[in-house]
Amino acid sequence: MAKPPASPFLQRLQLELDSLASQSQLRRLEIPQGVNLCSNDYLGLAADPRLRAALAAALAAGSPVGSTGSRLLSGNSRVWEELESELAEFTGAGAVLYFGSGYAANLGLFGSVLRPGDVVFSDSANHASIIDGIRLSGARKIIFPHLDLNFLDEELRKEEALPKNGSAPAQKFIAVESVFSMDGDCAPIAELVALAERYGAQLIFDEAHATGVLGPQGRGLVAAAGATDRVLAVVHTCGKALAGMGAFVCCSGTLKQYLVNRARTFIFATALPPYMAAQMRAAIGIAAGMDRERAHLAKLAAHLRARLRDAGFDAGRGESHIVPVMLGQNERALEFAAGLGRLGFVVRAIRPPTVPPGTARLRLSLHAGLSTEILDRLVDGLVRIREDATVPVGGSFR
Repeated sequence: MAKPPASPFLQRLQLELDSLASQSQLRRLEIPQGVNLCSNDYLGLAADPRLRAALAAALAAGSPVGSTGSRLLSGNSRVWEELESELAEFTGAGAVLYFGSGYAANLGLFGSVLRPGDVVFSDSANHASIIDGIRLSGARKIIFPHLDLNFLDEELRKEEALPKNGSAPAQKFIAVESVFSMDGDCAPIAELVALAERYGAQLIFDEAHATGVLGPQGRGLVAAAGATDRVLAVVHTCGKALAGMGAFVCCSGTLKQYLVNRARTFIFATALPPYMAAQMRAAIGIAAGMDRERAHLAKLAAHLRARLRDAGFDAGRGESHIVPVMLGQNERALEFAAGLGRLGFVVRAIRPPTVPPGTARLRLSLHAGLSTEILDRLVDGLVRIREDATVPVGGSFR
């Protein structure tokens, strides 16, 4: 039987896919096989038997496998409230509200707290959930160059000097990540806090890639700076180093109650099942005691960056466990990723629109199960791939 012709709409979609392929931007799902260097399981908890045991114990004790509804309907339970209280104590926050994902947390937070009359200053390297949350709010946005605090200072000063025309001044917000997910560099927390306080701006940090990994007991960089009570909100993701699901917003009791009433991604989302709260309680306790793994991870990152730079690669300006290898062209990044795959490494090529045009790269996510010997083999492999590369270099690797 002849295959029916594609509809005009599906043809339109196919043309767009073909266009992505022609620009080396088409993405496909793959199953990781090999030494995994694109995982966010930074502490190696995803396969930790203690988490399995905590989950099994919760289910054996009768924890439901479904939540049955949103938390404002039938999905709330004592275990979620206990977890939020424990997370508030762990982070030093006044209160905590748990969301179904980091994406939902940022959409709910930014989409409800910001209003169309407000202005938000957003780092150019902020990830998609922050960007989409700001868009959803309708607030006026000013994008400042990545971690350019001089530019941010000047823009805040300009906003301060705008004529008010009798109306209330716009509420100012600053949105940044603490560890940037594609560059691996860290925000200067203390300087940003001082800047926000100077201009009366509300400051929001996303600690997704710092949670569990950086700061005292893995509480993040805001806690390390002693600034938890000087910012509006801090978002911590649980699906990365904590090997679970969801995210929690650290904030004041007032803001928590506001989010319960106004954050659409909380109000209209089915709650996670109660057993996940039990798993996350265990994960927080385990991660808090993993100082040895955190120290090992820091040593791995320093070793890899030094080896890459000695070999003539651009490893960015960061110092965290996320190490970019800047390659520029999409085709070059794909060739290097494929070459590493043949050598037994799982590495993904990061291309626009995830990163700006001309900055395609490999993003190496380190985890505590790696060794310097494995990383040395990785760098040696990159050197061999560069020597055999078919894609024109078009510039220095330095």
